[in-house]
Amino acid sequence: MGTVSVQSASDEVATVGPRAGARSRLIAVFAALSLALAACQTAPQQGGSLDRGAVPAVAAVETAPLPEMPGQVAELGLAPGGQATPRAYSAIVVDAASGAVLHEEAADGLRYPASLTKMMTLYLLFDALDSGRVSLDSALQVSANAARQPPAKIGVKAGTTISVRQAVQALAVKSANDVAVAVAENLAGSESAFAAQMTAKARSLGMRRTRFVNASGLPDPRQVTTARDMAILARALKSRHAARARAFTARSFSYNGRTFEATNNLLGRVAGVDGIKTGYIRLSGYNLAASAGRGGKRVIAVVIGGESERARDSEVTALLERYL
Repeated sequence: MGTVSVQSASDEVATVGPRAGARSRLIAVFAALSLALAACQTAPQQGGSLDRGAVPAVAAVETAPLPEMPGQVAELGLAPGGQATPRAYSAIVVDAASGAVLHEEAADGLRYPASLTKMMTLYLLFDALDSGRVSLDSALQVSANAARQPPAKIGVKAGTTISVRQAVQALAVKSANDVAVAVAENLAGSESAFAAQMTAKARSLGMRRTRFVNASGLPDPRQVTTARDMAILARALKSRHAARARAFTARSFSYNGRTFEATNNLLGRVAGVDGIKTGYIRLSGYNLAASAGRGGKRVIAVVIGGESERARDSEVTALLERYL
């Protein structure tokens, strides 16, 4: 839980009389206990196997207003100073063939995507493969910036290369932050330039309330989305890049002598599930976009803001069982 300092309160009571001093000391003790409890409540949940980005050191970061970006605040339906809602629940289920909405709950509420972001990173990489800009055997240079990204990662080293084939596997299976940045820098020159392309692609797909500022989903209060927009993206990946999106079905992959297990716990456990992406940061809670098909019917289910890894998996499973 950590040590809580009450030195400033102790200094303050030294300037008042005995009774007031005793009372102030009592207040200081209660204040310290309150702070300690607050510190415990803002600690991240432990024990999950999901991809986790870096967690802001100060809880206030998680509820800070979105910095205004000219031309985008109004576009996202935000009043100046508005913000996404941290760890708030939202869900949607859509028919994968028609896009018809079968179920929704707060599906247009602004949320934080976490590593669901990497669906768009892969979408642009698949576009580059389709256009011939890169091949599966193309070598992506790994910069120092990419190599120093926090986990989840596969540990690529600065100054080395990773093939596009390996990058696809690392993103789809392990949700590697280091590889996400390497892809962004190789395709666009910088992660910020790539993020602008991600947002532009989001608009072209009809994702009207999504803004990307990085390629990984690591915490940034400006990076926002909705459950509806993530369903649009998942459906586009599965339809427009159907063959390449099979990468999301893999339960593991190996790199540099290590085997990495898939973060999607529903693969092989829930009938018909064939991807697509998990995510977690403290800002978002536990997220999952899942694709599943049975008996000729296919749906996409998205849950954002699950209270735990297990709760999120159970909620998505229940939605799939209900609508398949």
